[in-house]
Amino acid sequence: MGFRRGRTMLAVLLGTALLAAHGLQTGQTPPGQTSPGQTPPGPALRSASALVEDQATGELLLQKNAESALPIASITKLMTAMVVLDAHLDLQEPVTILEADRDVLRHSRSRLPIGTTLTRGDALLLALMASENRAAHALGRTYPQGLAAFVAAMNAKAAALGLGSARFEDPAGLSSGNVASARDLAKIVDAAHHYPEIRTRTTTEEAEIPGRRGPIPFHNTNRLLQSSRWRIGLSKTGFIDQSGECLVMQAELHERPTLIVLLDSTGRGARFGDADRIRQWLEGGDPVVREARVAKVARAARAPRVAKVKRPAKLREVPVTRVARLEHGHKGRHHRT
Repeated sequence: MGFRRGRTMLAVLLGTALLAAHGLQTGQTPPGQTSPGQTPPGPALRSASALVEDQATGELLLQKNAESALPIASITKLMTAMVVLDAHLDLQEPVTILEADRDVLRHSRSRLPIGTTLTRGDALLLALMASENRAAHALGRTYPQGLAAFVAAMNAKAAALGLGSARFEDPAGLSSGNVASARDLAKIVDAAHHYPEIRTRTTTEEAEIPGRRGPIPFHNTNRLLQSSRWRIGLSKTGFIDQSGECLVMQAELHERPTLIVLLDSTGRGARFGDADRIRQWLEGGDPVVREARVAKVARAARAPRVAKVKRPAKLREVPVTRVARLEHGHKGRHHRT
């Protein structure tokens, strides 16, 4: 009996050794270990598509369905802003909100009354900070060659950036035909981050413009800007029914510039929860994550760094006293961005 048990044990050990040797020959990673060049398993996310990239080195830290082209809603406004700024249009020129700027596709409400006149720079601020659809449409409509030429310029800019999946049909992001993959959106965020006018306006927390009955307050749609745990250099949210909740950011995580893309998050506020989970994962205390993080930070320290962007001063700051948040106040479920 003892002899048979010994032979069985020897056979098991020999089989295990042969399997291990086969795994080494075929390049398979033993269970519980991480292959060189791989990142540790990421956090569980409620976003259907996601990407996290080291902006300085281009290293992909996390990706989930990153190649799928999905509706991007008001993330579109980053491209709108780049086209406006590339045209070198006068940001002090008055722009009037017309009936043509009213949303007839989703019938979204707006805090910008028809007939309001503001500067092009302020329209850009409201489009980026508060995701104002009428402001974004007015920016496209007042393009020198008109709205159709503006949309064509958006697609030309996408081609120039090498965005194979990106397509644009309107400057506000109301059309579900405005699509891009998470990978291409990371390129858009990186490109937009080179414009100081976009960095400033997307991270302004609140502002007001003159109205017929007094100042009209507006607030940023990204609530993470209010958190001391985040150092955000660029931000944009988006939502339509077809896109789900979306969020893109450039932020400093563990002393390095990071691009974050979250698309089609399920549940109210899920995009912000996913962003926090990513931050905690990259800065958290799990030993495997910590070791990988330290190694990556060491590599990034030897690579060219992108200049750190400080949070800009608030523009025309107003007291926050029982003012409803723009994102969940004046906009309805079908057009919240």
